[in-house]
Amino acid sequence: MRYLIDAEFRKAKREDPRRMVFPYAANLRRELSDRNIRWAIGNGHAHEISMGKVPAVLYREDEFGNHGNFLPATYRLIRQTPDWSRRLSKVHTSARRSLQSHDPGRRELDSCHSSDALLMNVFCHPDILSTPAVRELIGVDAGVQPVFGYRPGVPLSNGQRDCTEIDMLLGDLLIEAKLTEYDFQTAPCRLIERYRDLSDVFDIDLLDIQKAVVSSYQLIRSVLAAYALPSRRFCVLCDRRRPDLIDAWYCIMTAVKPYDLRCRLQLLTWQELAAALPAKLTDFLGEKYGLLRATD
Repeated sequence: MRYLIDAEFRKAKREDPRRMVFPYAANLRRELSDRNIRWAIGNGHAHEISMGKVPAVLYREDEFGNHGNFLPATYRLIRQTPDWSRRLSKVHTSARRSLQSHDPGRRELDSCHSSDALLMNVFCHPDILSTPAVRELIGVDAGVQPVFGYRPGVPLSNGQRDCTEIDMLLGDLLIEAKLTEYDFQTAPCRLIERYRDLSDVFDIDLLDIQKAVVSSYQLIRSVLAAYALPSRRFCVLCDRRRPDLIDAWYCIMTAVKPYDLRCRLQLLTWQELAAALPAKLTDFLGEKYGLLRATD
C-alpha cells in the first residue's frame, strides 16, 4: 500500500513547520462519536454521552455481561484472561469532569475514542491469530499471545532503565497503537538526553526540536527500545485518516542512523489490518469505527 500524505498538509508543513494545526484528530473524534451514538442507541448498549463540543460515548458492562465497546466474543475472552482483564481497569482521567453523572468508575477503555480498546478488540478476538492472513501481514507465528502494557526497560545513561510502556508485545513485535490521540507527545530535550543510545540511534539534527522541546517523544523512546532489544521489531499502528501521525512516524524513521534498525521499523494502518481480519470482526470495525478495507 502507498501512504499518501495530504497535499495541504505537506504544503503547510513546508511553509510554516512550527505552527501546524490540522483537524485530522478532531475530525476523526467527531466521526467516531457520531458512529458510536448510533451504535449505542441502535443496539441498546448501556452507555453515557460526555459533555463538550465533541462528545464521547462511554460504555459500561450491562447486567448480561456485555460491553458495547467490544465485540461480545472478544469481551468474553478478555474477561476470562486475567492479564487482559486487568487492562480494563485503566482509569479514565477526565470522566468525572466530562460526564453529567460525574461517575468516577468509568475507565479509559470504556470510551469510543480509546485506541487501547480498538487494539484489544482486534488482538483479543478468539480467531485472530489462527487467521493466516493476519499472521502473514504482521509477521508473527501461530500460538503467540499478546502482552498489553509491555515495559521494555530502555537503558539510561546512568545505568538504570526507564519505565516506558508500549501498548502491546506480540511475539517479537512491539506495537504502539493510535487512533484519535493528537500526537506522539512532546517533551523537554533533557528527557531524551537521559538515554544511553540516543546519539548512536538518531541523527539529532533531523529530530523536530523547537525551543528545547522535542516532538514525537513517545516514538523516540520506542525506537530506542527496539535498538536495545535486537530481537524485537517495532510497528506504529494508526488510522489511514491520520496523515499527520503517519508523517510524524516517517520523520522519526528518517532520523534513524543504523540501517539494520530501520529494517525493523514499520507502519501498519488499521485499514490494512481490517482487510485481513475475520469477516464478523471486520463488519464490527466497519460500523463502529469506519474502518473500511484499504485499497491501493
